[in-house]
Amino acid sequence: MSTRSIGLSDELHAYLLKVGVREPMILSQLREETAALPESRMQISPEQGAFMALLVGLMSARSYLEVGTFTGYSSLAVAMAMPADGRLTCCDISREWTDVARRYWTEAGVAERVDLRIAPAIDSLDALLAEGAGGSYDFAFLDADKPTYPAYYERILELLRPGGLLAIDNVLWSGRVADPAVDDEDTMTLRSLNEQIVGDDRVQLAMVPIGDGLSLVRKLGT
Repeated sequence: MSTRSIGLSDELHAYLLKVGVREPMILSQLREETAALPESRMQISPEQGAFMALLVGLMSARSYLEVGTFTGYSSLAVAMAMPADGRLTCCDISREWTDVARRYWTEAGVAERVDLRIAPAIDSLDALLAEGAGGSYDFAFLDADKPTYPAYYERILELLRPGGLLAIDNVLWSGRVADPAVDDEDTMTLRSLNEQIVGDDRVQLAMVPIGDGLSLVRKLGT
């Protein structure tokens, strides 16, 4: 939920976009359309999309799970980085926002590879587990309602294969997680989850200050 990386000046962010990101035109168009929405702050930054696409390529990921699709920037960036047999499962509750995503998936020629599930994401994740999808996803991205992050985290870990990667968005929360005076539910949940993950021996962790903070969580095991 950040259209630029935390802590960057306007000048430095502009320079980053100029020389550090090769944003395809269709992603730029989607970003510009989303910027006109009242909820535009929910879109990830171009540098984060490029980073996620790079991870997909490094992992040779062919299966992607997303909780919180919004207008589709993250899913489109990932889909365009995946091979032709790559498959995406996207979970969201808004048909209005995901209708925008559908238009861009179609324009990019990846729509047939996306399984969009419009329902509360917990229900969608539970359904995937019931369908036998546990341990089958290479890469997952979590960017949805913060109070449910802990429940999403546990289910996504079940759905990832050993060695699979989960990217969790907004873990720095504009710096509020480090301010003990801030005690709203979203901040408290993120703070608690961050502390839980750093002590979770089921995973390998690296938190990076891209976007609004992105935790990369690799599921251990064989």
